[in-house]
Amino acid sequence: MTATTTRPARRARKADAAQTARKANASGSPGSRKRHSLILSLLMTVMLLYALLPLFWLVVNSSKTPGALFSTFGLWFGGPFALWSNIHQVLTYDNGIFVRWLANTLLYVVVGAGGATFLATLAGYGLAKYDFPGRRGVFAVVLGAVAVPGTALAVPTFLLFSHLHLANTPWSVILPSLVSPFGLYLIWVYAQDAVPAELLEAARIDGASEMRTFFQISLRLLTPGVVTVLLFTVVATWNNYFLPLIMLSTPQWYPLTVGLNDWDQQSFTAGGQAIYNLVITGSLLTVIPIMIAFLVMQRYWRSGLAAGSVKM
Repeated sequence: MTATTTRPARRARKADAAQTARKANASGSPGSRKRHSLILSLLMTVMLLYALLPLFWLVVNSSKTPGALFSTFGLWFGGPFALWSNIHQVLTYDNGIFVRWLANTLLYVVVGAGGATFLATLAGYGLAKYDFPGRRGVFAVVLGAVAVPGTALAVPTFLLFSHLHLANTPWSVILPSLVSPFGLYLIWVYAQDAVPAELLEAARIDGASEMRTFFQISLRLLTPGVVTVLLFTVVATWNNYFLPLIMLSTPQWYPLTVGLNDWDQQSFTAGGQAIYNLVITGSLLTVIPIMIAFLVMQRYWRSGLAAGSVKM
């Protein structure tokens, strides 16, 4: 009895030891995990420096006078601290044209990016949750539009708006910004799983209209995707340079990107004095609003993603 009872126990212990050995080999030794973690930390440090170095360069050189820009080390402070003086000059130079450029950019972002997000949400949700003839054709057109770069459409768009007598007006920048094929595709893909079909059927049975169902039920479930599309469109519109450069010829309608480039062209001789310090300080002021937008909207983005993961 003793021999027969100990053999199964030995076999069980051997099986447990083999399983433990396999787990140890799969997870790796502590030394290999430590080396792996060290490599990842080094890569993340390099990426962090790569991302923050240009911003640090802007902050440092925005605090310098025009003379100190070329006589001191570019990655550290030097000369008189002139940040507040440079900011004042940026806001008052050429009768405060920078403030006008900032207002123009905000107009293009609010109307263009906001409208593009809204239209992409409506279209993507409709394509994801409604079946109608030609749906596959629309899908192919959207994919084709995503593959076409915006710069390739800039010249044809300019010719079209010139024919419509809308060139050199805010509409020539706003109307093309309302179309976001990538945002539509992103909402389309996200809505297929984020909004259950059973929930829509229950709302219809309760007598809710399609618009009420969308705004009161579906839109809340689509919040992470909508915020993601909004971030993409805001950044794309804020950094839009080529389209306004082609469409606009009057400095009064320039966005910040084109306006700062115009200052850069003037920096060679601007009343006998270079204005490189204004270009650098203006670039710093241009970055701050988009950073604030990211910090504000990422809270809703992360909370929406976490809520979706809990529901799943």
